[in-house]
Amino acid sequence: MKQSYSGPVRAVILDWAGTTVDHGSLAPVRVLQQVFAKRGVLISEEEARRDMGVLKIDHIRKILLGSGVSARWRDVVKHDPTEADVESLFANFVPLQLECLVKYSTVIDGVAAAVGRIRKRGIKIGSTTGYTRAMLEMILQPAAAQGYAPHCAITPDDVGAGRPFPWMIFANAIRLRVEPLEAIVKIGDTPVDIEEGLRAGVWAIGVARTGNMIGLSAEDFAALAPAVQAGRLENARNALLAAGAHKVIDAVADCESAIDAIEVRIHKGERP
Repeated sequence: MKQSYSGPVRAVILDWAGTTVDHGSLAPVRVLQQVFAKRGVLISEEEARRDMGVLKIDHIRKILLGSGVSARWRDVVKHDPTEADVESLFANFVPLQLECLVKYSTVIDGVAAAVGRIRKRGIKIGSTTGYTRAMLEMILQPAAAQGYAPHCAITPDDVGAGRPFPWMIFANAIRLRVEPLEAIVKIGDTPVDIEEGLRAGVWAIGVARTGNMIGLSAEDFAALAPAVQAGRLENARNALLAAGAHKVIDAVADCESAIDAIEVRIHKGERP
């Protein structure tokens, strides 16, 4: 019989855009809108954000096949969207995204310090992303220069598929040499981050303020009226909880208390 795990959290696996870098997850949205606009099809920010977190070619496919965008595509391009269109849009997306990433690679306030503190607790740091390997490579060095460098950084390219499949989390566990899975916490800012964690059998923490659910830079969010801030935060928290998050925090800077709460649940015999 497998012995019940009651030890501490051994690894935290963090998302990138909107969670550790690029407050508001702005880079993918701006480029997606630009790529579609070049074909004469305008997409809203809501349409660009709806499926954020999945591998970027899958993201483009979901946008293109959505009812509103596909109808606009037919009006402009004069044929139903095809897989060839998806691949063509993705081919246009990649160089623009690579060009944009360094501009939006600023580490979110509080991330480096919080990660440094949890590393001192003996917790290993991994990461997953919807970016390709080439895209992530554009972020790793600038992030490290700002004080954030995970022990492990896995992309969909490394495992054959992106979220919501759990393969990137499994690859992190292997490379970090961490087990059991219930000793791992996944932290991310989108519902598909949460789904990735749940499908992997790990704990999942949602990030409400800095990521895709609100979609604003730190400055733009700070400029909102307090009541508007509160309303947007409540909506973001509720969406992440509805996705199955075990805890929701506003930012990675707040993650230590959430990790502590999960450790209490582990000690009580609870499982993700």
